Amino acid sequence: MARKCQVTGRKTRTGNHRSHAMNASKRKWKSNVQKVRIMVDGKPKKSLRISSRT
Repeated sequence: MARKCQVTGRKTRTGNHRSHAMNASKRKWKSNVQKVRIMVDGKPKKSLRISSRT
């Protein structure tokens, strides 16, 4: 399963590492996704993958 928030749609971002000499190499910033059980009518119902910021 992709590392993606099921509420906000946040996912892995890409960019560059930059050295002191300004050399560029690819890198990734992975989203901090946690499994959370939500309550529906006071009962634990469903498990979602939600970013911690959400």
